[in-house]
Amino acid sequence: MRRPRTVHWHNPFSPFSPFSPFSQDRNRTPEGSPMSTAHPTRTGGDLVLESLAALGATTVFGLPGQHALGLFDALRRSALRYVGLRVENNAGFAADAHARVTGGVTPLLVSTGPGALMTLAALQESAAASAPVLGISSQIPAAGLGGGRKGYLHELRDQQASFRDVVKSVHTVRHASQIPSALADAWRSALEAPAGPVWVEIPQDVLLAPAGVPPVRALPADPRPLPPRPELIEAAAAALDAAERPVILAGGGVVRARAHAALRRLAEKLDAPVACTFGGKGAFPWEHPLSLRSWLEDRHTTDFLEQADVLLVVGSGLGELSSNYHTFHPRGHLIQIEADLGKLESNHHALGVHADAALALDALADTVTGRPRGTAADEARALLERVHARIDGQDLKTEQHVLAAVRDALPDDAPSFWDMTILGYWAWSAFDPREAPFHSAQGAGGLGYAFPAALGAAVADPARPVLAVSGDGGAMYSIAELATAAQYGLPVTWLIVDDGGYGILREYMTDTFGEATATELTRPDFAALAASFGVPAVRTTPDHLHDDLTTALTTPGPSVVVLPAVLRMFAPTHL
Repeated sequence: MRRPRTVHWHNPFSPFSPFSPFSQDRNRTPEGSPMSTAHPTRTGGDLVLESLAALGATTVFGLPGQHALGLFDALRRSALRYVGLRVENNAGFAADAHARVTGGVTPLLVSTGPGALMTLAALQESAAASAPVLGISSQIPAAGLGGGRKGYLHELRDQQASFRDVVKSVHTVRHASQIPSALADAWRSALEAPAGPVWVEIPQDVLLAPAGVPPVRALPADPRPLPPRPELIEAAAAALDAAERPVILAGGGVVRARAHAALRRLAEKLDAPVACTFGGKGAFPWEHPLSLRSWLEDRHTTDFLEQADVLLVVGSGLGELSSNYHTFHPRGHLIQIEADLGKLESNHHALGVHADAALALDALADTVTGRPRGTAADEARALLERVHARIDGQDLKTEQHVLAAVRDALPDDAPSFWDMTILGYWAWSAFDPREAPFHSAQGAGGLGYAFPAALGAAVADPARPVLAVSGDGGAMYSIAELATAAQYGLPVTWLIVDDGGYGILREYMTDTFGEATATELTRPDFAALAASFGVPAVRTTPDHLHDDLTTALTTPGPSVVVLPAVLRMFAPTHL
């Protein structure tokens, strides 16, 4: 009888498999002595992290995978801080928020195929919000790139193609010596106005192979500035000086450019009222006499903007939300300052100024003659009175009370992150961010943004509490990150408004079709689930929300506050 043959299986993705770049040297020291399994001192993975440190990175987010093990092994030898999340998409949201808060590039490390594809929704949000995230993924071995199907685990026909329509630029490395330059190019691309996410792919064998080049000490990657053309500033200043009713609409580009002071200087010099888009919240002081705040879904505000004889739009493409669902039709002269060339005049004819918001606003403020203080503050106050009267006539006291409780409990300098939920929609219009950043996923509109994003912000500044607000539907997208919050002890308070389903979709469908479908959800006991992760949690009521949130926000480490409540949106006025 023939004896069965013994089969020795080799993991082709192990560093010590016959297919590994280390296989021929696995039993030799660098000096050639036999029977040593010493790992090479530096690999392509080390070169990646050296390059990131030279570019200025201090923290990386991500999640390991088999093709990326050479990169993650190198983390042991790097001074960079690694923060690991439980789902790649959530790691992308955390990197997004870290980049927004710090104003710099934040690296995101993931593996090939499924791991890489899981980041796409987060990268779409980063693209919409101009957050400079540097995505770095592994790839199948270099010999398998460039067409055909080699049958590698996680292989895609063209992984790059999945990202080209989402990120600003895609870079592929084929040899270790290309790593520093590729990362520097990607870093520069991420920062140059308009900022945004970029993608770098490095094959598994390149990450594992000896680096072959000296350690990276410095990498220049300064972005090119985007100043306005002088003749455009002169024309814009002349139009503003001649205007009888100038108005300014400030978008997210003002916030990203840190152009708050320049905007205020220009508005006060022109005596021009200022409205902020949802993405531009905080660009102008909420309580300033010239502030129109952010009631962009209110027809009174839309009419006010339309009636300006010169409307200056800064850092906004006047997209769906900023134009009250494209019902905004300016009657006067429109001036648009925009860093994203593709958004310039994409929705309305204007004097288009392709420039960074800070540089353009400074130039305008220096150039305009200005005017004495007139009736602009009275007109702004009258508009807000009309808006508030309309809201007060809709029996929405609970919703206003809940939002006020959140505002009063949150420290003035504490950042907040809002999911696509009814309370978040209220916050777009009615929440005063005061001294802190206000962020939501309204750029791309995906669910599950708030909590992982808040974790990223807390990593950037652990000395301040951070608030995340989600509905129960959105919370389930990122519930696994309670483990991340507990593991790193991050000071994030997560407010979950539990209304039993996708509340805003329930409203939309009921209003449109008479009843809702697929909106009702079975959900866990969020407080008990949080406690199972070791995260303190409490169920609250609208009347106790302020006190419970205050306690949570002033207690070190993560916490969860669950508010069972069915909230309603204020009636739309864009129809």
